[in-house]
Amino acid sequence: MHNQIKKQDIRKLTREQLAGFFRKSGKSSFKGKQVWEWLWKKHVLDFDDMTNISLNERNLLKENFLVKHTNIKDYLVSKDQTIKAAFLLYDGQSVEGVLIPVGGRITACISSQAGCSYSCVFCATGQMGFIRNLGYAEIYDQVVRLTSLSVEKYNKGLSNIVFMGMGEPLANYSNVISAVNLICHKNALSMSPSRITLSTAGIVKGINKLAQDKVKFNLAVSLHSAENDKRSRLMPLNKKNNLQDLASSLKNFYRATNKRITIEYLLIDNFNDSPDDATALAKYCKQFPAKINIIEYNPVKNKPFNKPSKNKIEMFIKTLEKFNLIINIRKSRGSDVNAACGQLAIQGLFNSEQIITSNE
Repeated sequence: MHNQIKKQDIRKLTREQLAGFFRKSGKSSFKGKQVWEWLWKKHVLDFDDMTNISLNERNLLKENFLVKHTNIKDYLVSKDQTIKAAFLLYDGQSVEGVLIPVGGRITACISSQAGCSYSCVFCATGQMGFIRNLGYAEIYDQVVRLTSLSVEKYNKGLSNIVFMGMGEPLANYSNVISAVNLICHKNALSMSPSRITLSTAGIVKGINKLAQDKVKFNLAVSLHSAENDKRSRLMPLNKKNNLQDLASSLKNFYRATNKRITIEYLLIDNFNDSPDDATALAKYCKQFPAKINIIEYNPVKNKPFNKPSKNKIEMFIKTLEKFNLIINIRKSRGSDVNAACGQLAIQGLFNSEQIITSNE
């Protein structure tokens, strides 16, 4: 047991650190590169499966390291074929992710935190409070597991990844960036960063950091109102990250990356769905190159909000269209299994008759 406590999670080591470990042990440093590829490219979790590593070297790894990993615990399949998965983390915590098949594309929606501290009033995850940040390997594992599930269920891999699951990605900056770097690494998942979107509630400092780091992936911002008072009522973080400061950070992001920003707008009946709200949104989005995703509100237990009528939605869109903006209407997916936007929260959701226990 004493030995177990001293063992280090091997996936916290860089490729250089792994090479150094083998060198110090009197072995070839090239073994570090091989082990790194077993872990990140072939996704092997058992040292005995690393077939080009000698028995002596595998025993050395077992004595010094363990592999903390994330598996799919269960999943639910929606009527529209959206799949919501519950991931079991090494310490017993859980997070959720979603597979969304639309047309020929499969998008994986992944989490960056267990719970969330930002308490946006329309969001189920915010009701949970903040539990902890996910490590970069836990974020990466979600992508690997959802890729396998996608191949199994849809006979094809992922087209896109969105950080729109549980948590605020910019509040876990270093782990999210490290995970993205691994997802895009040529000796790991080798995905193009242009197929990855990070969605934030609008952390100004974090957006400025993304600009400074000149990231290659896409940015989406949950706006939901272009009036400070209304936005603060929906999203308490607006009090410290107001719309003016947010716009400055988004201009900064565009200058640094040349990437058009996606603005997400959740339509809530009798709150932010009037023609005046649409006009305010359009004027706000004219400050920087943007496209607008209009999202239908999805019911969340204990929340007093409703989806607007079809008429109101059409009027809102017509008002926006006068301003010559790029507008997409995002249809709700997976709401019957609480997998839609704003509905992800662990407690009580996995007691349905639709539950499928993963064999992984």
